[in-house]
Amino acid sequence: MRTARRRVALLFSCSVAPCCSDFTWRQFAVSAPGMEQVDELEMLMERSFGQKAAPAAELSFVCVRFRFQKKKVEASFPKTVLSRGMDNRYLVLAVNIVQNEEGNHEKHLIITASQSLEYEELCVLRNDWVLRSSDPATRQMLIGTVLHEVFQKAISDSFDPEKLQELAFKTVQEIRHLKEMYRLNLNQDEIKQEVEEYLPSFSKWAGDFMHKQTSTDFPEMQLSLPSDGSNNSTYNIEVINSLDIEESIWSPRFGLKGKIDVTVGVKIHRGSKTKYKIMPLELKTGKESNSIEHRSQLVLYTLLSQERRDDPEAGLLLYLKTGQMYPVPAHHLDKRELLRLRNQMAFSLFHRISKPATGEGKTKLASLPQIIEEQQTCKYCSQMGKCALYSRAVEQQMDDSSVLSGMLPKIKEEIQHLKPAHLEYFSLWCLMLTLESQSKDNKKNHQNIWLTPASEMNLSVLPESTLFRLDQEEKNCDIDTPLGNLSKLMENTYASQKLRDLIIDFREPQFISYLSSVLPHDAKDTVASILKGLNKPQRQAMKKVLLSKDYTLIVGMPGTGKTTTICTLVRILYACGFSVLLTSYTHSAVDNILLKLAKFKIGFLRLGQTQKVHPDIQKFTEEEVCRSKSIKSLAVLEELYNSQTEIRALGMSESLFKRLEQNKNAVVQLTVQYRMNSKIMSLSNKLTYEGKLECGSDKVANAMINLPNFKDVKLELEFYADYSENPWLIGVFEPNNPVCFLNTDKVPAPEQVEKGGVSNITEAKLIVFLTSVFIKAGCNPSDIGIIAPYRQQLKAINDLLAHSSIGMIEVNTVDKYQGRDKSIILVSFVRSNKDGTVCMACKVNPYRRRT
Repeated sequence: MRTARRRVALLFSCSVAPCCSDFTWRQFAVSAPGMEQVDELEMLMERSFGQKAAPAAELSFVCVRFRFQKKKVEASFPKTVLSRGMDNRYLVLAVNIVQNEEGNHEKHLIITASQSLEYEELCVLRNDWVLRSSDPATRQMLIGTVLHEVFQKAISDSFDPEKLQELAFKTVQEIRHLKEMYRLNLNQDEIKQEVEEYLPSFSKWAGDFMHKQTSTDFPEMQLSLPSDGSNNSTYNIEVINSLDIEESIWSPRFGLKGKIDVTVGVKIHRGSKTKYKIMPLELKTGKESNSIEHRSQLVLYTLLSQERRDDPEAGLLLYLKTGQMYPVPAHHLDKRELLRLRNQMAFSLFHRISKPATGEGKTKLASLPQIIEEQQTCKYCSQMGKCALYSRAVEQQMDDSSVLSGMLPKIKEEIQHLKPAHLEYFSLWCLMLTLESQSKDNKKNHQNIWLTPASEMNLSVLPESTLFRLDQEEKNCDIDTPLGNLSKLMENTYASQKLRDLIIDFREPQFISYLSSVLPHDAKDTVASILKGLNKPQRQAMKKVLLSKDYTLIVGMPGTGKTTTICTLVRILYACGFSVLLTSYTHSAVDNILLKLAKFKIGFLRLGQTQKVHPDIQKFTEEEVCRSKSIKSLAVLEELYNSQTEIRALGMSESLFKRLEQNKNAVVQLTVQYRMNSKIMSLSNKLTYEGKLECGSDKVANAMINLPNFKDVKLELEFYADYSENPWLIGVFEPNNPVCFLNTDKVPAPEQVEKGGVSNITEAKLIVFLTSVFIKAGCNPSDIGIIAPYRQQLKAINDLLAHSSIGMIEVNTVDKYQGRDKSIILVSFVRSNKDGTVCMACKVNPYRRRT
């Protein structure tokens, strides 16, 4: 991880990151005012450092009393925050909910820390959240990645010069590296030549540190190991073998995670004595500096290694360009200082939202640590632009008093291209995305795992001697993409400037005056033929898009042929020689269009994860096309990309659509629909579309469902229940009654809120019953669709269907049914409670997703 150097005291750049899953964050003890018996407490903490003993806690704000049962040490602190983690050395004995001085409820736990040292702690547990940001790829990063892979393959195979040449040749040909070269506009031969310049150093390193005859043949190095009293001694270091490549370790104990380039077995020779250690080997492709940043990274890797094996006490730092390797000891004071810095960084990442203590005032983003005044460091920091943006937009606005004078010119330079409205837009959306992310984390209820008594939380199903550890939910990507796009929107580039003009400043979109200037002469007949099958609004939409210089918004009402319109639009643009990027919020929406396009033999390339793509479209995916063409060179890849229409599933923001819809001259509405009869249409018309929808023909307006066995079913239902008491039974299945709402208040049918989400089992049973009756009345199961807004309800309905004789019925969310047609749709709204509360989305816009 490359950390923004401005805001944290953690001044090193490495791939070790503060752990940010729902079961991480380990904080360590620091001194606090008013603490008695500090020396003895500190001695206890330091003695357990890195061992499987009592965890320490970061000290912050509410009173806590430690009571050691085996050591009579007592101390009071302002607040103790313990974290969650797979390796936490405590068990929850009891959970008490109390009200603090501010009137908020807190969960206070009585816990035991370990078998060797048991004590009780009263503590407050908090959730964690972190804003991630990745650096843009560069030529140097690509070469570094290739060199890492070549070395990692060679250490598991051979460092023979011919073998190295072969590995380098094959690695440069890998499709993922070719894609990166294409994106960065690099030459494949030049990259290969630069990689080959490093190969002699690889062989030199292997000759120095591997496969010697005697221990004295290995290079002598100065190293001070803690187990030898930290005395600086001379050792001969021998690398025996490679145990793992890119070993990913999460350490809840230390609140860190990272990937170790190579994990190696090492023999450390000192005279006649030999020690065997498993150490992290870190590879560097840049300048040989042996800097504090690089050495600190190795020290953190030694902490990570303790999660899996004995303390390595040191790590190895190898510079691939020269073949020079340095041993890096991991002294206790170094580790403690790095963890202190890590905690400062974690605190800032965790407390991202600032809420007024009194409940009055606005919620806002919290300030980050003070910007450091190191111009040389910031000059080469990849996060400098975002650092200055956050400082000006969120923290200081136009107030310069809190910014160090030495950094003020640099900050102004970085954001001088932005207007106050742009900074305000960034601040607002950054806040909303942060709140949304925290809300989603809270809904997962992962914190409840660590607020549960051990007797309920722990379940033993394996022999005690067998231990499995599973790291789940490596990251939550929900917020990464929109935050990344938000920061890119603020960049000082032509493309970002144009987008800011249109989205934030509301510049009106521009259009070409004459269609003849964009329509090629040889494509006119083809376009005319395609347009013949469209109605007037659809043809108007085609014309508006072709004349557009910036954007055109097509408002597609239900049943108006949005999928057909998009498919036709792609065909026309393709005929005019344009390349097309088609995006949607869901994979199914993209695939629905591609299934239609495939019939017209339109060439396209489907981007995205192959396993999420429709089976009939998978042969068009990037992965399958590259495999079938056996792409080994950048030239072949360029030919593939440049000759295909790129279709990619990314994200489509409805809020952005609504924002741009204010420019009425850029909007085209599709109002003629062919999906529903006039009675069904009237529902959407009155609730949402202001009466603009109209049926495409009388046949559509008067259409009814065909149930050939309805009379038999009706007699059966009348026999089953007294019609006077249950008139809804007949009304639901009456073909002349196309829209029917069932009120379940008197049943009753209350919702159930569980850990997995919201469900309503009574509604689920009713949906399955209605489905069975429709099928008995003569409806084909494939013509029936079931929709619910909650996944837990979908699961409940699917479980009931699986235990029935109904057969296969499609059950899905609203989004998954976009662009799909069914003769009968059964909708379970799920929510039903005494308070009359519904989901937040329904409160904000009750009809948007239902019409």
